[in-house]
Amino acid sequence: MTARPSPFGHPFLLGFDEIEQALDRVSKAANDGYPPYNIERVVRSEQEPDRLRITLAVAGFTRDQLDVMLEENQLVVRGRQVDEKARQFLHRGIAARQFQRTFLLADGMEVMGADLSNGLLSIDLTRPEPERVVRKIAIASRDDV
Repeated sequence: MTARPSPFGHPFLLGFDEIEQALDRVSKAANDGYPPYNIERVVRSEQEPDRLRITLAVAGFTRDQLDVMLEENQLVVRGRQVDEKARQFLHRGIAARQFQRTFLLADGMEVMGADLSNGLLSIDLTRPEPERVVRKIAIASRDDV
């Protein structure tokens, strides 16, 4: 089987190597379905800008068992539960488990905060409006002597 050419190899797409690498990482991480999550757009209000909200279903985890970290341009959510040996279960349908869920953030995305309520961890993100930059590039002439 031959390798498929990258869509980012086009001559008009310069400097997009990191995007291709990011897409590879995202596709590999997407195979794990735990914990389930939603991503929604929250419409702007008078007090707050447009934002995205990531909501993860983390029932059974306490705030102390969850970590939300920003590592370069990745939002990493980790959950750690320890198995309590002193407890004796007659039936065990809810396993103590660990997870790590990674979200790749675009440049300029900012994490506003995180909230844990009723087994749902919500993380709000925003991207400030970028300034539009238009700049004229001077053309040098090497014909002038």
